[in-house]
Amino acid sequence: MSIAELPVDKTDELKIVKDATCTFCGCVCDDMELTVEGNKITKAKNACVLGKSWFFNHHIEDSPEATIAGQPVPFEEAVEKAADILLAATYPITYGLSDTTSEAQRVAIAITDWIGGTIDTTTSVCHGPSGMAFQGVGEVTCSLGEIKNRADFVLFWGCNPAEGHPRHFTRYSLMPKGQFLPNGRKDRTAVLIDVRKTKTARAMDYYLQLKPRSDFELAWALRGIAAGVEVDPDIEQITGIPLDMLEDLVSKMKEAKFGVIMFGMGLTMTRGKHINTEAVLALARDMNKYTRFAAKPLRGHGNVTGADNIVAWSTGYPFGVNLNRGYPRFNPGEFTTSDTLARGEADAALIIASDPMSNFSNPAREHLSKIPTVVLDPKLSETAKIATVAFTSATYGINTPGTVYRMDDVPIPLRPAFESPYRSDQTILTAIETRIREKQLAAL
Repeated sequence: MSIAELPVDKTDELKIVKDATCTFCGCVCDDMELTVEGNKITKAKNACVLGKSWFFNHHIEDSPEATIAGQPVPFEEAVEKAADILLAATYPITYGLSDTTSEAQRVAIAITDWIGGTIDTTTSVCHGPSGMAFQGVGEVTCSLGEIKNRADFVLFWGCNPAEGHPRHFTRYSLMPKGQFLPNGRKDRTAVLIDVRKTKTARAMDYYLQLKPRSDFELAWALRGIAAGVEVDPDIEQITGIPLDMLEDLVSKMKEAKFGVIMFGMGLTMTRGKHINTEAVLALARDMNKYTRFAAKPLRGHGNVTGADNIVAWSTGYPFGVNLNRGYPRFNPGEFTTSDTLARGEADAALIIASDPMSNFSNPAREHLSKIPTVVLDPKLSETAKIATVAFTSATYGINTPGTVYRMDDVPIPLRPAFESPYRSDQTILTAIETRIREKQLAAL
């Protein structure tokens, strides 16, 4: 089959899918009630503005199931070509994985292991510094359920959940009534630390505007104040925040029964990067001398947390892992995809549910366009357009079941709304892996 056969559009049929899961952002809200008419979602009860955009703009593509050099081919022929490309490479890379199921992620890692390649996820260009910090100093963690039921002090640092995660406030961190917070918002103290006064600031009790690129100095000053160290009043010249305000903040943190720091890329991708995150993680750890405190990243893509988890429990490291020597090696900057491409090292690529041609640097994109690539994507992305072998895949969560991880590392099942004529990422990857193993065993 070279052209996918569209399912019958049963417009007269009305289906209600309860407890469906939205995979647009890391909140992975699993209380959606979808109204499905034929092959279209017409209502999405409980969805935020981003979730509605995700559900309402999904439609079945009119694309070939598989192509080679842009020409439609049978699925089996595309699988054969993909296996040949990956087996012939000396430095193959696997990249993406943040918008697919954990079952597919697991198969992608197996393929990378069989071919001695390097596996990396979109974490390397967003919360990669957080992953490095977790490896360095550890993480005092908690679930979003604990935050909802226990956290009476919530500190947001370098993030804007009001616009990036619209239901975070109402479902988990700010508004809901919890087991130990019967009055909801009235029982919580909320603080934002950020360089810009975003919409999140309007929902806070306190907003501390720090100078750009001073996150590390601020976190270290807070650690010092908490430990009783005398901090130089000139900290205001560095961070833009007066010392007495920092002392008041630490006092409130100590008075909390359960506190949490939620941080975003405003912390992890500014000057200092993983050192900033290490400082904030260390601050949360220090606060446990006085009360219960945790720190969690606010993650973006629907299953980027799953990608971190699956790669970590498969290799020991969360992203940027080289398997060429038969054992995993972790070294961001050396084995992360944007770097291997920019240096012209990779000689083949397996791209899954990601579009590096739209957001990588020019040197990385130029090299990616020159090497053979195998791309799995539900849409004709910029990366799919330059693919040697391209597979149109079903959309996870809407068309296929599986598992995704919420931003607090809790696995959530998917309940698809309607069938797709295309195969899932897991099915396509399993076919490629099977063919690779057949070829490897035949060569022994």
